[in-house]
Amino acid sequence: MKSRMWKCLAASLAVASTLPLAAHAVGYTQTKYPIVLVHGLFGFDNIGPVDYFYGIPADLRAGGANVYVTQVSAANSTEVRGEQLYWEVKRTLAASGAQKVNLIGHSHGSPTSRYVAAKWPGMVASVTSVDGVNKGSVIADVLVNVAPSSVIAVIGNGLQSLISFLSGGKGLPANAVAAANSLSTAGTLKFNASYPQGVPTSACGEGAYVVNNVAYYSWSGAKGVSNALDVTDPAIGLLSLAFFGAKNDGLVSSCSSRLGRVIRDDYAMNHLDAVNQTVGIVNLFETNPKTIFRTHANRLQAAGL
Repeated sequence: MKSRMWKCLAASLAVASTLPLAAHAVGYTQTKYPIVLVHGLFGFDNIGPVDYFYGIPADLRAGGANVYVTQVSAANSTEVRGEQLYWEVKRTLAASGAQKVNLIGHSHGSPTSRYVAAKWPGMVASVTSVDGVNKGSVIADVLVNVAPSSVIAVIGNGLQSLISFLSGGKGLPANAVAAANSLSTAGTLKFNASYPQGVPTSACGEGAYVVNNVAYYSWSGAKGVSNALDVTDPAIGLLSLAFFGAKNDGLVSSCSSRLGRVIRDDYAMNHLDAVNQTVGIVNLFETNPKTIFRTHANRLQAAGL
């Protein structure tokens, strides 16, 4: 009797192991409108086998999503990047035949996406901020107030040129000083006065969930050092000290990252972990970033987006 019971149990487990998990099932990430990923400061689409959103586009596509990865200036003002993203979205709509897109922006990609949604809401179904700089960054403030503009320009513009060369970029214009100013507290305050959609009116609250038929979401991490094997963690951990104890991901405070409907602002991951960098070396004891993106795609699907 016991032998038969164990055989039945083993058979059941064997069958179950062949079935796809819900989060990996075909159609789980299939949104009504294409998902468009927007990189942050010094970002790129891919350098050789390394994606900026490491492994995330392929993971979303495996569940049925139609995903596009954009390329805008690695370092420039939010407005310049936003105008570039507008044309990227136009090309995406033409290629996909869709009427709208779901923009998901990391870091500086968040206000870049917000710019497009505010100016051309008919093209955008949703904007999602991932560790977005929505109310400025202490790190940008320090950079703007301490480093000479000439130094920011030489280093920042040079780095953009290198990234563009390595990623086969489009030779997009670089202006690292404008980028630093856009990401500063003063710069984002000015930007938000013109483009307030989804931005919380309180210090650390939620913003409007829907504005002009565009849905707004956000999530972010709150841990500087997350994996001893990640070579970028020491630098990010050091930068996190600049926030003097305020919850942050090493580059952006949790309160600054909040936009629209806040999914979470306290994942145990840092600013790069949020997009599965560096090459997928992230916190083993936190939800994997790819899972968070998959779950969000399913959330957009459920919302009819």
